[in-house]
Amino acid sequence: MKDLITILGPTACGKTTFAAHLAKELGTGIISADSRQIYRRMDIGTGKDLADYTIDGQTIPYYLIDIVEPGYKYNLFEYQRDFLKAYEELKSQGKQPILCGGTGLYIESVLKGYRLSPVPDNPQLRESLGDKSLPELIEILKGYKTLHNVSDLDTCKRAIRAIEIADYYKNTPVDKEPFPEIESTVIGLMIDREERREKISRRLKARLDEGLIKEVSDLIAEGLNPEDLIYYGLEYKFVTQHVTGELTYDEMYSQLEIAIHQFAKRQMTWFRGMEKRGIHIEWIDSSLPMQEKVAQAIDIINKA
Repeated sequence: MKDLITILGPTACGKTTFAAHLAKELGTGIISADSRQIYRRMDIGTGKDLADYTIDGQTIPYYLIDIVEPGYKYNLFEYQRDFLKAYEELKSQGKQPILCGGTGLYIESVLKGYRLSPVPDNPQLRESLGDKSLPELIEILKGYKTLHNVSDLDTCKRAIRAIEIADYYKNTPVDKEPFPEIESTVIGLMIDREERREKISRRLKARLDEGLIKEVSDLIAEGLNPEDLIYYGLEYKFVTQHVTGELTYDEMYSQLEIAIHQFAKRQMTWFRGMEKRGIHIEWIDSSLPMQEKVAQAIDIINKA
């Protein structure tokens, strides 16, 4: 048996519900690999769906959800640190943890054991980049490293932070903290492209009906800078632009729907890239009945 089970897949493929059923079957807990579900009170836009963690009246333990305040710039170094705490807690209980999410960088940082150090702010660099457009910033970042994916670079702030990190690692001798080697069985949920598109569109409408606009308005009303919300991208970017009067409702809806579809495509590109970089993924058809998916997953885990 390997140290870890990893469940991944694009948005709207049903990862969380599947992982929760699998966790119930195996008597374990789930560590989230979602870069936005870490934020408190950002519930509808991030799709936390915490009810999914309750199966037949039993609540599955989950980790790394609701751990920091909105506006905070959580980073990959902190994710690795917090992942290890949750991982070691579950292992100490004799359980095989499940890592589940769609943030490819978070998942790969664990599976590949990236060595990282905390990167401080660089105000001078930020000021020098402040008047650059997003395409210009991405070109600057390409000067530091090969970009496998730009899914997280959908705002200038995020791109500037990425340059700041790349510049730090290029120019600073880093005494990197060791990250333990973790062997994982990796299972991906494969969803038909048209079905994925339909689910994304249905889910967007449902989230707006559930009060996504009010959620964003409430966050701004409590003092959160709209630019900080835009930093988080997707739902928070476009709904904030609507709430602040930059976009009409129809413009927000149309642009957001397109952006989520594009994001799902980029997620699949990242996962395919992971396979090319040596991570073996066992794919399961997401449309299968839940019992069949769980049975397939347990068979894969036992054979690993």
